[in-house]
Amino acid sequence: MAEVTRRGVLAGGAAAALAGGIAYTETPREKVLVFGHRGAPALRPEHTLASYAKAIDDGADYIEPDLCCTQDGVLIARHENNIAGTTDVAKHPEFADRRTEKTVDGQKQAGWFVEDFTLAELKRLKAIERLPQIRPANATMDGQFDVPTWAEIVDFTAAEAATRGRTIGLVPELKHSTYFRGIGLPLEDRFLASLAASPYLRRAPVEVQSFEIANLRLLRARLGRPANLRLMQLVEPAAGKPADVVAAGSGPSFAEMVTPAGLAEVAHYADVIAPPTRAIIPLGADGRLGRPTPLVADAHRAGLLVHVWTFRPENSFLAADFRDGGGPAARNPAGSIREIRAYLATGIDGFFTDDPAIGRSALLD
Repeated sequence: MAEVTRRGVLAGGAAAALAGGIAYTETPREKVLVFGHRGAPALRPEHTLASYAKAIDDGADYIEPDLCCTQDGVLIARHENNIAGTTDVAKHPEFADRRTEKTVDGQKQAGWFVEDFTLAELKRLKAIERLPQIRPANATMDGQFDVPTWAEIVDFTAAEAATRGRTIGLVPELKHSTYFRGIGLPLEDRFLASLAASPYLRRAPVEVQSFEIANLRLLRARLGRPANLRLMQLVEPAAGKPADVVAAGSGPSFAEMVTPAGLAEVAHYADVIAPPTRAIIPLGADGRLGRPTPLVADAHRAGLLVHVWTFRPENSFLAADFRDGGGPAARNPAGSIREIRAYLATGIDGFFTDDPAIGRSALLD
């Protein structure tokens, strides 16, 4: 592969062609970071200690816990507060009456929700695979792993770092902040208390993510700019506005946030902009990679790092350029490596992946 340097990726061949003439940026980049998205969910059920352990073993620089809050105020790792698709709660008759309908961030949904359970009750549940048709091997592990707390994940990461002799970063996402604040369970104070309480979090690399704006501004005001901590503004340009902007009735859309003026505003409170991969290189009508957008260069000019999400190794998630004949659910590591390298050529500073071993391989010659 092209050499990864402080000036970005010096790419040639097919990667340069995919870059479509977008100039490589001058932003210093010590290394391209690999983020274990929910751990290593291509190989283990997401947001379990098993998934985080696999991500660490496979070379992730950071592991990602998405944080929600229990009824009794404990931060736990779930991708969303509805746990119907990621735990075996439906098999617990004692919780049948907890099934309900709620509107979360403007989306009406039915299921069981973490804020209706105490931590002790959640610990009676076990994780299940979210995508059993695509990841049947993970589904064979249903019922083996519990729902970890944020504190348990921090302690586990600290132990792994000590054992392996390398620093392992954490990249927590504060989920549904406006929603949780509205039901009397604000995440931010609990999260700030966890930073103060943990010796590991006071020195290890931490990147705090959110699709919302107000919570990141609050964290910046409370924390300043400690050397080990960055704030990451997640964006999804095709998805309208952040939930807190909708609740407030005014503020930027995601599309406005990725304009040069919007990025300059984000840089006042965040260190990183995190768009989906297709906002960097969109797909054409044929499902193949098109011409890169100027987003990476614009973000770098605003002083922001660019960490993109999410690379997944199965054919169904790859651009058509990189699929093989194995069928939609088939793992395609070679295709995933080629896709990641095409994005590296745009100058991104890090990426989320469901399979950190593949991500790490993409950075090697």
